[in-house]
Amino acid sequence: MSIKSVNINDHKIGPQEKVFIIAEVGINHNGEVKKARELIDEAKASGASAVKLQSYITEKRVKKDSPIFGILKKCELSFADQKELFSYARNRDIEIFSTPFDDESIDFLSEADVSCYKVASFDIVNTKLLKKICEKRRPVIISRGMSTMGEIDSAIELFRRNKIEYVLLHCVSAYPVSDRKMLNLSSIRFLEERYQCPVGYSDHTIGIDVAITAVAAGAMAIEKHFTLSRKEKGPDHAMSTEPQELKEMVRKITEVQELLGKPATGPVDAEKETLQYRRTS
Repeated sequence: MSIKSVNINDHKIGPQEKVFIIAEVGINHNGEVKKARELIDEAKASGASAVKLQSYITEKRVKKDSPIFGILKKCELSFADQKELFSYARNRDIEIFSTPFDDESIDFLSEADVSCYKVASFDIVNTKLLKKICEKRRPVIISRGMSTMGEIDSAIELFRRNKIEYVLLHCVSAYPVSDRKMLNLSSIRFLEERYQCPVGYSDHTIGIDVAITAVAAGAMAIEKHFTLSRKEKGPDHAMSTEPQELKEMVRKITEVQELLGKPATGPVDAEKETLQYRRTS
């Protein structure tokens, strides 16, 4: 069985396609619409394929006594603000979508006509949320951090049963990942073979070298946290890429893809001059 590409509007994620690079803004806008617009502009200028936000109602995402309630509440964007940002990104010709954490946000994103849903690693076992997303009949990009094979199997079976296109992202849910031996990038090819779907990589390391290596390891999509400055306060800024780094990451991923090329089934042009010296028995 061959792996079929998944369409995200004008983008295709799949074999021999340009790597789909997601600038994960998440909550790095700190709840400021103006800053979110700047992040969209910088992601576009850096050559990213898409920008991703997070859509949630804080009280439905975590309990009020959670240690992260305050920061999530501060960074919560209203649906009206998000709708404005979707329009802003589309006018600048960059794909934009979001990770929903509750039913209301799933419905809002459908009404806002997003091209796909992103599911966080935390929700790969959240069957209720996944079923709600399946109702919207849009492609899904889902991270597999913390999950067992059985848990991934269950999520994928749900998508298949509902005829939902999906992209699976290999991921290590540590923020940041300090021990790189835990990354197991060989999982990318393993997941592609097991699930016969496009597989990418969601990177939580500091720097850009692992994301680039993941492309050489077979990743068809890369998700990387993105900020205007790592010096800003917030849970994700310190492990995020800044605009110049993202631009360099995009450049090097393009270079890696050029080096990978397509499977060679015979002599290539560079060998033509040497071919005459080949010895026969």
